[in-house]
Amino acid sequence: MPSESITPSAELDNYDIAILKILQVDNTVPQRVIGEKVHLSAAAVQRRIRRMEDDGVIIGHVALVDPVRVGRPITIVVEVDMESEQAVLLDAAKKSFLADPDVQQCYYVAGDADFVLIVTVASMDDYQALTRRLFFNNANVKRFRTLVVMDKIKAALSVPVGGRP
Repeated sequence: MPSESITPSAELDNYDIAILKILQVDNTVPQRVIGEKVHLSAAAVQRRIRRMEDDGVIIGHVALVDPVRVGRPITIVVEVDMESEQAVLLDAAKKSFLADPDVQQCYYVAGDADFVLIVTVASMDDYQALTRRLFFNNANVKRFRTLVVMDKIKAALSVPVGGRP
């Protein structure tokens, strides 16, 4: 799983930026309403959304779920240090992190750790099972550091577009 070099594939004009700002707040807003807000027809809004999807600017349409309300009240940030940085071993770790449903986010990073994971679990017993599954059973994991989230201050999923407001 080599990482791709990402370059902007689409030029975004002011209309695209305005549409993205609306969709990132609520992607259920009807295209007619978006058109009224940005001064375009609903058909023009639809074409722009489709182009941004095709260009990979818009990568999905999802419902945001509150983990506490679905029985996963514990969020944990985990820093993982690997023993070896051989590509095949890193790829195996990436694959295991990607496949685990408790891992919500995974970043391969530069700095003191090799990976940073964001994990949600129902209990510390579930987290202990995850540590056995992902870390203790992987001979290439040198160490991991657990940071239990006490209070979520901000967990934004929107991406700033078009400069600062």
